Amino acid sequence: MTEVVRVVARQLDGQMLKGTTSDFFPNRPLFHLQPLDGGAATEIRCKTLKAVFFVRDLAGDPKRRDLRGFIDAPGETSKGKKLAVRFKDGELLCGYALSYQPEREGFFITPADPGSNSLRIYVMASAAAEVRVGPGADLLAQKALAEKKGG
Repeated sequence: MTEVVRVVARQLDGQMLKGTTSDFFPNRPLFHLQPLDGGAATEIRCKTLKAVFFVRDLAGDPKRRDLRGFIDAPGETSKGKKLAVRFKDGELLCGYALSYQPEREGFFITPADPGSNSLRIYVMASAAAEVRVGPGADLLAQKALAEKKGG
């Protein structure tokens, strides 16, 4: 039986689509998203994506502010090694990855913030401006957060 999961698909053009999917696989070029309103499923091409967020709740909590960076987090956990991603649009994503390989089209990351609505995120490597692992992840996060404060 195929599992149905809640996802938010963030596209490179800034568009955000919310719904459920049962056919997302990282090695496939597309998947189908069933919208919240129960309408017809939409075909999502991975090459148009920034990332796919696998979430607890599609509504989220608009009042909640995610913790930024790693905030005294260990360098490695059962969820993998520290990884920081700065997307081409400037967004920073910090978390842990079990199997990041730069030559792959994408990779999964578990958010560093344990209270995040996102359970895991599939990042399209082509949408990233910079990816750092281990101590480099801390440095990238600190740099990006300092730039955001100053800008």
